[in-house]
Order: sequence, then C-alpha cells, then structure tokens
Amino acid sequence: MAVPSGFATAFPTKMESIRVFHNPRKINTMAPDTGFAFIPRRCDGFASKALVRGDEVDSKAMKFAALEMLKTSAADRYTKDRSSIVVIGLNVHTAPVEVREKLSIPEAQWPQAISDLCALNHIDEAAVLSTCNRMEIYVVALSQHRGVKEVTDWMSKVSGVPVSELCQHRFLLYNEDATHHLFEVSAGLDSVVLGEGQILGQVKQVVKSGQGVPGFGRKISGLFKHAITVGKRVRTVTNISTGSVSVSSAAVDLALMKLPESSYANVRVLVVGAGKMGKLVIKHLVAKGCTEMVVVNRTEDKVVAICQNIKDVQITYKPLSEMFACAAEADVVFTSTASETPLFLKEQVQTFPPVNDQIRGKRLFVDISVPRNVESCVSDLETACVFNVDDLKEVVEANKEDRLRKSMEAQGIIKVEVRQFEAWKDSLETVPTIKKLRAYAERIRASEVDKCLSKMGNDITKEKKSAIYDLSVSIVNKLLHGPMQHLRCDGSDNRSLNEILENMHALNRIFGLDTDMSELKQKIQAKMEQTRRQGP
Repeated sequence: MAVPSGFATAFPTKMESIRVFHNPRKINTMAPDTGFAFIPRRCDGFASKALVRGDEVDSKAMKFAALEMLKTSAADRYTKDRSSIVVIGLNVHTAPVEVREKLSIPEAQWPQAISDLCALNHIDEAAVLSTCNRMEIYVVALSQHRGVKEVTDWMSKVSGVPVSELCQHRFLLYNEDATHHLFEVSAGLDSVVLGEGQILGQVKQVVKSGQGVPGFGRKISGLFKHAITVGKRVRTVTNISTGSVSVSSAAVDLALMKLPESSYANVRVLVVGAGKMGKLVIKHLVAKGCTEMVVVNRTEDKVVAICQNIKDVQITYKPLSEMFACAAEADVVFTSTASETPLFLKEQVQTFPPVNDQIRGKRLFVDISVPRNVESCVSDLETACVFNVDDLKEVVEANKEDRLRKSMEAQGIIKVEVRQFEAWKDSLETVPTIKKLRAYAERIRASEVDKCLSKMGNDITKEKKSAIYDLSVSIVNKLLHGPMQHLRCDGSDNRSLNEILENMHALNRIFGLDTDMSELKQKIQAKMEQTRRQGP
C-alpha cells in the first residue's frame, strides 16, 4: 500500500548529515520524532487484519484507516513529545570564515532574529550567539525534526546560503549535548584561543539583548544565565584564562611573527575600528612595545577614552574618510569593525605605494572582523598579505599543552553543572500538573468550606471562620505534600526523570487533570492559526 502523501515530512529521504568536530562526545543522529513510531495503536489491529486477509478488505476501509492515521498522528505525537533544546550552528571548527560571514547577525539585530525565529510553527523560544568565530542559534523546539528544518530554512533565507551548503557545515546538538556545548563555549573551551575571556562577555550580551523579548523565554534564558555562572566558575577554579591570549592579542602576535624582528622599531601601524576588539588590539600592541600608531574610527570619542587609559604612547585619531590615505602610509593594518561589506577592495589596495623593503615589501592586513573587512582577493597582490581569524590557530599552539590540562579539569565542573541545569529544566515539565493539582484541591477546599459555613449559620464569629479556613488550608497542604515532592526534580535525590514523569501521568489520570489539550499541541495549533491569518 502506498504511503499517504500526508506522511511526507515524517519520512526523510536520507539521514541528516551531522558535522562532528573536535569533541567526540558530540555525535547526533536523526531527530527521534521521525519514522513510524507515531502510528496510533487503534490502527494496529486493522492493519494486521489487512495483512492477513488483504483480499477481503475493501478499498473504502483502507482509505478510512489511512485518513484516521492522518487525522490523529500529529496530534498524538505532540501529546507525547516533550519540547527540546536544540542548537543549530556553524563555528570555526566546522565552517570557513567565508561561510560564517554570510550568516553573521549584528548584535543590534539579535532581538528581531529572536522574534522571527519564534514566529516559526515549531519554535517556542530562541537566542542568537553570533561572534567572529561562531554563529549559533539556540531554540526550544516543539518538534525536533520540524524545528531544525524551519531554522535551517530561515538561516538560508536570511543569509542567501543554500540549505545544502549549510548542511555541509552546520552541527546539531540536542538537549543535554546542547547544554554541554554552550557551557564549553562560555568557559572558553570551544574557542580557537583556549580559555579566552571575550566569549564570556558575548554570552552575557545574549542575555542582555534578550531582556524583554518575548521569545527569549524561561528555558533559553535559564540556559544562558547558567552558562554565565559556569564560565565564571571554570575560570576561577582552573585559572584557565591566566596569561591566555584573546583573538585580538593573537592577531598582534601573528603580525609580529610575520614581520622581521629588525623592523619592529620602525613599523607603521594602523588600527581600523576602536570598538571592543579594536581596543584590545591597541592594548596588546602597547604591551608588545608599540609606541606610535594611527587609529581610524567613525567617531573620536572612543579613541579619546582609550588614550586616557594609555600613557606614553602616541595614538593619532583619523576619521573614516581618511582611512585609505592612512592605510597607504601604513606597513601593518589591523581591521576590526562591524561593517557588513569589505572596507578594502583589491582595486583600492593595488593603488597604494609599496612598503619598505625592510618588512619584505608586503603590506600586512590582519583582519579579525566577521564579516571580513578586507576582500580575500587582496592577498593575490604581490604587495599585500592578508590574514583573517582562521589564520590565528598557529599562534595559539605554543601554550596549548598547559591549557589542555586545565580544560580537562574544567570538563569535570561542566559535567556537574550540566546535571544541575538538566534537573532544573526537567522539573519544568511537571509545573502544569502541579498548578492543576493545586487548583483542583483549592476548588474542593473552597467549596467544602462554603458548605460548612452555610450549615453553621450566620452567628459564627470571625475567629471561628478563620480557624476553619486555616484548618482546611493546612489539611490540603499536608495531603498535597507527598504528591508534590514526587513531582519535583532538583537533582538532590535519586529519582529519575522517567519516574517523575510517570508520577505526573498517574496524577493526571487519577484526578482527571489531563482532559485539556496538551500544552505542546496548544502552542502548535496557535502558531499555525496565526500563520494562516497572516497569509503568505
């Protein structure tokens, strides 16, 4: 029998390709909500009969069975599924900078991206972490398979990168693996520069940008807030960031590696951009002995603020309009701006005068921006040499051994923190049942108290009414204490999540609390109805 067309989305033509990178623990298979598992039991008997006595079953009955499957499959699945935390991303380990820069989302656009993602049918919450080394989207998906597909399609739409190309470079992590990954990121264990501290500030910025945005919900905000705590704890306990280099300092070291040592005293330096990254570049240039540089920025105030904190160094401010003139006079150009288009094109750079032979006749461009500020084909010129964030790996190899030892210690901390977060997240699954059970008990308590007071007449004193009320509340609280304890999962006892959920389902059945439509199904239907109203 042919599979009805309505099942098309549930049966992928091939397994999802999952990119596996440096952590061998992060191996994922197809989302678990695909395949035949959702076929309702009530159809099993009919299907079995059809197999045994196929010649006796008329076509109308077969069509009816298929129709029933179509009507009930999705609904039944959503009543059984639990929402999942999923990360869909590309980073320096899985994708080159030329792909990452197309997907980069400026910080100012993160709130809008959250709103757009949560408008998708199967996405309930979302967050965006977009830096020079990564573009990662964290979501609470009401259906793993559908949610991943919708987010991937959205990424392709906003970036112009075909879905097939995204799938070659993206990685997918679910639930505990997604949590573990973000904690590693926040701790600096997933960075090119192991233990670097800038990423923790970027994770904090995700929380700051998400405040007040409806789609930055309880689970995702809780995940990122816990990640900040983990990042701080790892750095405090292991000292993994002690003496570590950031992307900016690695860029300075790379430039020094490429310059002859004899030219250090005379090299002419230009820094384009005085934001967070540019400020760190200036700081590390000074630490390496640079006493004179030109800084080009859109406004002067940031450069003035930097100069106030750095003494005995000549920092000359120039406006953006003089950028090309300054670059023509520089031997080394560092770029770190938020421009979405290249600032230096090949046809512009080839007009620059040659640099001093003392630095081997090539002007160095060290571009740590994503999207890149220097067009990649500039490196085709004989008079220029271009390096980007992907070229920094050779710089950080020197002190990697000590940080790898510290990272092993950090993994033990992360393992404990993941368990605590997962316990908190899992406990949220029982919140609706806890609320329903309390409301159910309160309705009975209030009704019985009213009946009791009406039988006692109007001459009862306020003190007696208060005593009866307090007694009823106390009885209800004591009766509910046991069931409530068996619905809570805080990681402090040995109860498994399955046991907690079994208790929840048992209470739902005993007290008739599950007569309402499931929360997941309600959210799905509400989103689909909203999409229909908005039209194509």
